[in-house]
Amino acid sequence: MTEEKQQLNVLGTELEPCGMNPVTGFYRDGCCNTGPNDVGTHTVCAVVTNEFLEFSKSRGNDLTTARPEFNFPGLKDGDKWCLCALRWEEARKAGVAPKIKLGSTNIKTLELIKIESLKKFQIDLN
Repeated sequence: MTEEKQQLNVLGTELEPCGMNPVTGFYRDGCCNTGPNDVGTHTVCAVVTNEFLEFSKSRGNDLTTARPEFNFPGLKDGDKWCLCALRWEEARKAGVAPKIKLGSTNIKTLELIKIESLKKFQIDLN
């Protein structure tokens, strides 16, 4: 992580881990932390689905094929992964957005996506 202070989630509280198996995050720290080098804004903690993975592949981003040179194992249905905010939003508009964990979705996401849109896909609030 490039920033020393704890990053916040879209609810304004401490950012919770997203996924450790596989280890996710732009910094591969299990969290959707972000910083100046994260040009894709990998800040949305999603539970990916086959439908979303097919959609992403159709848009030129194959998330199912392992890429060891990037420490990327390839994703399968049910994996938790820090997605690029704009790809998630594109999937939402296409009707294939995966569910998300708000507590693990970085507050930086709100610069690109409205909280109301995110809340419709949340799986971690009652």
